[in-house]
Formats: sequence, C-alpha cells, structure tokens
Amino acid sequence: MNGILLASVVLRLLGAGYSLLLLSRSRDRRFGFLTLMLSFMALRQLLTMRTASAGIEELPGLIVSVLTILTVYYLSKYVDEEATIKRELQRANDRLRGFRKAIEHAGHAIFLTDPDGTIEYANPAVESVTGYTPAEVIGENPRLWQSGEHDEAFYEGLWDQITSGSVWDGELTNRRKSGERCWVDTTIAPITDGDGAVERFVAIERNITERKERELRIEEQNERLELLNTTNEMLRDVNRELVAASTREEIEHAVCEQFAGVDPFDVAWIGSRGLVDGTVSPRSWAGTDATTLEAHIEALCDTAPTPVEEALDSGQPVFTTVDHATDQGAVETRAIVVPLAYRGAEYGVLVIETADDDAVDLLDAEIFAELGRTVADAISAVESKRTLASDSVTELEFQLTGIDEPLAALAAQLDCTVELEHIAADGDGQHRQYVALTGTTPEAVAEYASGAAHIDAVQHVCTNDDCHLFRLAADDSTIVDTLAQYGAGIESLSITGDSGRLVAQVASSNDIRSVVDALQSTYDGLTLLAQRERERDIQTEAAFRAQLESMLTDRQREAARTAYFAGYFEWPRDHSGEQVATMMDISQTTFTQHLRAAERKLFAALFGDTTVDRLEPV
Repeated sequence: MNGILLASVVLRLLGAGYSLLLLSRSRDRRFGFLTLMLSFMALRQLLTMRTASAGIEELPGLIVSVLTILTVYYLSKYVDEEATIKRELQRANDRLRGFRKAIEHAGHAIFLTDPDGTIEYANPAVESVTGYTPAEVIGENPRLWQSGEHDEAFYEGLWDQITSGSVWDGELTNRRKSGERCWVDTTIAPITDGDGAVERFVAIERNITERKERELRIEEQNERLELLNTTNEMLRDVNRELVAASTREEIEHAVCEQFAGVDPFDVAWIGSRGLVDGTVSPRSWAGTDATTLEAHIEALCDTAPTPVEEALDSGQPVFTTVDHATDQGAVETRAIVVPLAYRGAEYGVLVIETADDDAVDLLDAEIFAELGRTVADAISAVESKRTLASDSVTELEFQLTGIDEPLAALAAQLDCTVELEHIAADGDGQHRQYVALTGTTPEAVAEYASGAAHIDAVQHVCTNDDCHLFRLAADDSTIVDTLAQYGAGIESLSITGDSGRLVAQVASSNDIRSVVDALQSTYDGLTLLAQRERERDIQTEAAFRAQLESMLTDRQREAARTAYFAGYFEWPRDHSGEQVATMMDISQTTFTQHLRAAERKLFAALFGDTTVDRLEPV
C-alpha cells in the first residue's frame, strides 16, 4: 500500500471524525457537510487503493486531506467566534430591551429628536407631562408646548449650548395641551458620533408643578409676611405720629409722609369730598407735587361712582387700578382708597398709590380699614380739643323738623318741649344728657322710655311745677354724639313737638364743612339757618375767685376755709363737723348751714345757670 495514500485516508478519516465531533457539539450543519464530504473522500480513496499506483500521484490528495483538516479546524474557530458574537449580541439586545422597558415605564418624559429638533421618539410618560400622546408629538417640535413665559433669547441660549455639545439643565415653564401652565425640570443632552458631530438630542422632562407651586406659595407668603412686617412697622410709626400730633394738619401730613417714604408705596395723599358737587380736594400729600397730584385725582375719579365715593359710602377700603397719562405714555398704578370715618363722621379719604401690583394683592383690606378708623379717631380727638381750647368759635344755628333722633322722637311722641341742659361723659366715653321737659309727666316719660329703641335708661332727677329734669342715657344715634365726633359742642337744643332749634359751637379753625355735611347727611329735616363767628367768653382763675368771694358771706367763707384746712373733706376725716364747729365757737347745726350754703354757691358758680338752679328737689 502506498504510504502517501494511506496517510491521506487516515487524515480524511480523522477530519471526518473531528468534524462529526464538532457537529455533535455545536449542531452547526456546516460540520455535517464537512463530515459527509470527508467521509466520501476517504471512501473514494479506500476504493481506489487497490488500483492506485504507488508514487507521487497521490501527493495532491494528501495535500487536499491536510487542507480539509485545516478547513475543519478554522471553521471550528469561526463557529466559536460566531457563537461568542451571538452571545454578546444577545446580551446587548437584552440590555437594549431592558433600557427600552425602563424608558417606556419611566415616570419622566423622554424625547429623542433629530439634529433639527424634530421629535423622533417619545415615551408614554410624555402624556402625563405635556398632555399630548406620543403619537401626537412624533414629528413635531418641542415648540408645541412653549408657554410664552421665556423669551426668544432664552431659547437661543439653550440651543447654542446643546448644539455646541454641552448638556443643558434647568427649569422650563410649559403649557399643557389643556392650556394649564406646567413647570418641568429639563435635561437636554446631545448624542454625538465618533467625530463629535451631533446625531440627535435626548431630552428628559420631570413635572415639578406641585413643588413649584408650593415654592411660589411659600415665596408669596414670605413676601406677604415681609410686606406685612413693613406695613406694621409703618403703622406703628403712624400711631406714634398721631399721638404726637396736635392739629389735623399735622396728622394728615405725618400719615402721608410715612406712606410715601416706605417701599412699596410711592404716593400718598388725603382729600375731602365737596358738599355740593362731590369733587375731591387734596388737603395733604407726599411723594408728588401739586400739579401731578391733580392729574392723579382726575384719573382716579374718572369713573362713576368714583372709588372715593365707593370707599366713603361703604366705609371699606377700595383697591383699584388707575391709568395716568405721562410724557412717556400711559402708566398704570394701583391705588388703595381708605375712608377716614369714625362713628359715622367723615374726614375724607387717604389714597395710597404704588406701581407694585403684587404688593397690593398681598395686603389685607382690614389693615387699612383699621388704619382709616385710627386716623379718623385721632382727627376727631384733636378737633374736639381745638373746639374746647379755642377762643374763636363758629356758631351754627339749625332748624330741626321731624328728625330721627332720640330727643326729637321723645318730644314728638309726647307732644312736649325738651330742652338740653347739660351733657356729662362717663368713664366709658358715653354721654349722659340732662334734659328739662315741660308739657308732660314723669310717668309718661318713663313709660315712653321703656319701649324706646334708642334710649337705654332714664332717671327722674327733680321737678318744679310743670318742669321736670331727667338724666337720660341713649345710644350713639343722638345728635349730641354726632357733634362730639366732629369736635363740636352744643350751646343749646330745644325741641317742641316735631320742630326745634339747635345751636352748636365749633372751633373756627376746624373743618366747618365736614360738621355741616355730617349733620345734614345723618338727619333729614335739618336746615342750616345761620353761621356766626364770635369770641368765646373766657373767665380767668382770678375772676372766678373774685366772683366766688363776692357770693359768699364772711361766715360762709370762714366755715368753708376752716373745714378745708381742718381736713373735714378728707376721708377718713381729720376732724368731724362737731370739732370744726367748736373751733369756730358755733353750734354744729350753724356750721352745717353755713357750709352747705357755701358749697351750693360754689357749684352754682362752677356749673353756671342751669335748669337745676330753678328746680326744687323731689
């Protein structure tokens, strides 16, 4: 047998066995083909061994057998590498499927866009963030949900950053499909190739609307708290100025200066409403000049009813917007119109202006309502003091006809004459009126007062013939209280039946118009008959002493002086009446008579000539 031929057969059989082994291991059909081919080749050479000649002729077959063995070997390596690649591809596909599932189920909206920004892919979460379904946004540009909150320069900067290869991270305010405003936390990253060229962009958006709204509420609360603290500090300063002020002008000037000098307020002014045409006239202002203020007032009162009328008629602050015409065009400001009213008395309005819309929205109307009452109360107090201290007074005489007032109702109901004799204030600031009634009986007065709506209590003090003196307590609907609120006093008040006369005194420096306006707007049927200027009768201490000295006898003066220096009026007394009488060497009865006579003359000089002096005690 030819050795070359034998070697070739052996190699082919080995190759067939090796290929068969690889086939069983890998199940690759290519090894089956090689096994079959090698088997046929080995069989062929076995059949030809009988006739084959020995020699070099079989050398090519040997070479083919070697090459076939090498083919099987290299194919086995290729199959191993192919299996490895398949496993890696499978793992990569598994990872990609995991990534896709993660993206599909992510709670954040994820977009893929081409280099021009056209959306190529959007996960399902896009609907929860934008309100659009993935199918609705694919092929669209993210401009679809721009809200207009950001300007073009903002988006140009964003686009320049991501096209340069950098990641952009920030917050955007978008508009959902429903039109609702939505805040998103956005990250946009470029996806580049090996050369650094941008192939597409990926954007991840997270809805942070609830958090943002909570932050805005907290920020608004902080702004409101800061503004309220500023306002409260300013109100404390205003209150200090009110306490120190001695005139109405000082009060009004201090209030305007305080507001105009504190952020966020710009202008403050106080004005009053006219009696006839209702025009608003400024009394004091700060933060502007007189010419500009006139334009402000004209712009404010350009509606019907005006904010001033609304504030004064309702008694509540009015928040309004005012358009001012300036050289630079129309300027819109916010104004707070605060009524200055106290117990029905009207002292005008305080108008505060600001260009900060948010500041006005954060302020509580009740703060300004309380401020208006405080300022009005302070004005009422200084006006009252001015009336009491002024040497020059304005006397106002009114005709009363059927007015709705407790004393007038009493006179009309009992068809009697009512004269106001004296007014006293108790510790609570309530007025007690001493009134003399003629043409009726104490019993009729008591019966009427028990059912009267505005009379709280009535006591019969004394009577003489047909004249009865009563001490009457009524609510604040009386004309006495109305005048007192404006710092005015009553010189005389007499009502018979349903008509009467009233004479009131107001300091000439006070706002007479506000007093007349208050009375006529409060009581229908009240007519101003006369307005007179006169000097108040002022009695000096020396004159009073001289008057009292002339009224007392020597024994009355001695009894009063001895009792005073002996401590008879102290409690407990230093000396009794009997001991003081012994000092004077008179009886106790005589001492008491002299002392009582002196006391009566003293009180008569102090309280003046009133009805009490003409009446006998009951």
